Amino acid sequence: MSSDLRGPEEPLAAVRLDRPIAETVTPRPALSRLPAYSAGRPPTPAEGLTPYKLSSNENPLGPVPAAARAVAAVDTLHRYPNPTAESLRAALAEHLQVPAEDLVAGTGSLGALTQILDAFVGSGSDGEPDEVVYAWRSFEAYPIVVRTAGARDVMVPVTADGRHDLPAMLEAITERTRVVMLCTPNNPTGPALTHREVADFVAVVPRDVVVVIDEAYQEYVRGEDRLDALALYRRHPNVAVLRTFSKAHGLAALRVGYSLAQQELTRHLRAVAPPFAVSTVAEAAAVASLASTDEVGSRVETLIAERDRVRAALLDDGWTVPEAQGNFLWLPLGDRAGDFAHAAGVQALAVRAFDGDGVRVSIGEPEANDRLIALCRNLPELRRAS
Repeated sequence: MSSDLRGPEEPLAAVRLDRPIAETVTPRPALSRLPAYSAGRPPTPAEGLTPYKLSSNENPLGPVPAAARAVAAVDTLHRYPNPTAESLRAALAEHLQVPAEDLVAGTGSLGALTQILDAFVGSGSDGEPDEVVYAWRSFEAYPIVVRTAGARDVMVPVTADGRHDLPAMLEAITERTRVVMLCTPNNPTGPALTHREVADFVAVVPRDVVVVIDEAYQEYVRGEDRLDALALYRRHPNVAVLRTFSKAHGLAALRVGYSLAQQELTRHLRAVAPPFAVSTVAEAAAVASLASTDEVGSRVETLIAERDRVRAALLDDGWTVPEAQGNFLWLPLGDRAGDFAHAAGVQALAVRAFDGDGVRVSIGEPEANDRLIALCRNLPELRRAS
């Protein structure tokens, strides 16, 4: 606004700007296209029953003692954190045997994904939105962060058994595609991609398309031909790997994760990454947990044993339960998902219903898992629906 718009004694209120003025403040048009994120709800108390939250894929065993001690020892709450989580990146570099420059910290793996989208998608030079290809149903936050970045999401339906349809995803790539996302194990349906599947896929994706491998649950994967995402990152400059301390490490409340990619990508991610994103408390806990991998691994094995036990019981009772490689199970109940969630709520179990698709149930404490098995045995009509 130039100074000649008003006289020396004229109040600012008298100034007239040379542009039309709307009656209200309006947000970006992209916000009107955002679905709401539905976080897992806490359980509803029921008389005589201990309530259990099985709706958010949290680790019921919590963090290892060393991480809890590291949190308690932080006495610098009045100081800013390390700008780029240097201590955590150094610890990860040693643990993974990668350069620290290939690591970018974020607020959970979702924060790290947001950095990738901020750096590589938006609108093209012609004003049209870029495209991001991913499987669906998959992580509920994907359409939110993609559309917030100003891009168009291209959802490729998963197969009947909840797996990524990789040939169809390749077919969905166009000249407008900037990012392809693979969620493995897929949340909420459960199956994991094999190394051969992903290696063959990445080999034919155009080099100018970023392939994001979201491995939030990678510690829980078992079976043959497990994905070695680090080998693919080392071979392909367009591959970025996402990991988090929220799940296996039990640090969900602290919001700390990271991306791993060659510097061809990370130099752009550092440009958009907000400084001080990872708190001092979160960084200290993550470093301590990383140094306690044996204890973390033991807790993971306990949850895997529970996961396999519960799935086997449900399969024996006639339920359809896809391959489960995370710390959760998927019940493909379709339109009956809400009925199951209500029945679980009566039993003081909070589960995550996806209307029209199914129900995701996190693996919790043994008592919670036993109650889930009993609940399913008492719902034969829903078992048939699955």
